[in-house]
Formats: sequence, structure tokens, C-alpha cells
Amino acid sequence: MGCHFVNGECENCQRDLPFSFTMAFQPIVDLETGNLFAHEALVRGVNGESAWSVLSQVTTQDLYAFDQACRVRAIEMASQLGMTSRLSINFLPNAVYEPRACIRATLKVAQRVGWSLKDLIFEITENEHVTDRDHLHHIVEEYHEMGFSVALDDFGTGYANLDLLTVLNPHHLKLDRILITGIDSDTRRQCLVRHTQSMAKALNIGLVAEGVETLEEARWLYQQGIMRHQGYYYARPAFEALPEVDPACISAVTAA
Repeated sequence: MGCHFVNGECENCQRDLPFSFTMAFQPIVDLETGNLFAHEALVRGVNGESAWSVLSQVTTQDLYAFDQACRVRAIEMASQLGMTSRLSINFLPNAVYEPRACIRATLKVAQRVGWSLKDLIFEITENEHVTDRDHLHHIVEEYHEMGFSVALDDFGTGYANLDLLTVLNPHHLKLDRILITGIDSDTRRQCLVRHTQSMAKALNIGLVAEGVETLEEARWLYQQGIMRHQGYYYARPAFEALPEVDPACISAVTAA
């Protein structure tokens, strides 16, 4: 199903969704600066239901409109909450027919609330298989030109694997929690992450460790020079709010 343009606007992107949703936010900390690097916007039901409860309602006909609505809702809510960090938003590559046309609603809301485009990060999600790699490359390059940052989410599992880097040049790789869980005591995970870190450095790509849940995991990552962390150790996602990160959590890691 493609986009149908009328007067330069995509009809499918303007569809009314038959369900409601909202957002939760989880911080990404930067241990090098001691500040927040970004907040990731996470889809939730209006009563706090899981992301899956919302995503399971998205049909093929709703895909374009849902992707657009997520971006708009995330930016609006981040602005209302007074977010001062970057904002990271998941996007569905298969829901972007033509990057510059399908981004119009995002640009409009960013301009309306005064959100800088350089403070937007779009995360390529791993929950769908992208069959047209050339199209995905085109999306990423167009986003680069428009001033957005791009991250490859859940790297190391699902569809977010090494082969994507043959055609993509993202700003960030988000290491999936399967690589991070217990990494302080797991030599196999340590080997995999060290080699990924070396590769990312050579390609000039930043790393974010997802799923950091313990002080020991955070310390190991920090000691390896991986400074950007996201996970329950620092803060759980907050429903329609910005969670606070206890400075003691950061100092406990960096003092090691």
C-alpha cells in the first residue's frame, strides 16, 4: 500500500486512527558529561497499557497515519513537559513512502512548538523486515540532509543486524539488551560488545547501551568507554512524564 498525494499531501498519512494512544518517556544518560543525552518516546495506551496493546491494533491501512501520529504526539508532549534534551522517536521504515512528503507533519509540529530539528533522533525499529534496502538508504540520507539524527535500534538482534551497515550510515547504534544483560560477568557478551565498539569507532558511529539494569553492568560499560546508557538502572519509562535520574546512580558508576 503506497501513499496517494493530493495537493502535495499524503491521504493515507492523514487518516483518522480508530484507536487512541499516548507516550511514556525514558532517559538516555551520557556519563561523559553527566547530563541527559536524550529521552526516548515510547508508545503506550491511554491508561498506561503496553506498547504491544497499541501496536497490535495498527492495520496496513493505518500504518502511515500511525507513524505520523506517533511523531506528532511525541514532539507535542515533549514540548509540553519542558524537555530540554534530544528527543528520540521510533519510526517504521515501511511506513515512509517518500521521506520529504511523509515528514511534513513532523516539520509542521516542530515549527509550531519551536523544536529544533537537530534535537530529533529517529530510531529505525527492528520489529519489521525491510525488503527494500535502497529505499531505507534513501530515507536515512534524506533525514541526514534535513538535519535529523538516525539511530539503528536493537542492534544485534532481530532485523537490526550487521548487514544493515553495508547500506546505512546511522549516527548511533543502540546495543540490544540481549548483549548487555549480565555483561559484567559474561565473557562472550564482552567480546561481542568490544568488537562492535571497535567497528563503530572505525565507522564514526556512536553507541548507546540499552537495557542497563544493574550497577555492575553500567560500570563495565563505562570502563570500556561506552558512555551512553538507557535502562531501568537509571530510570523506568514514565507515563506522560519525564522521569528523574538520581545523580547518585551516575556517580556510583563514574566513581568506580
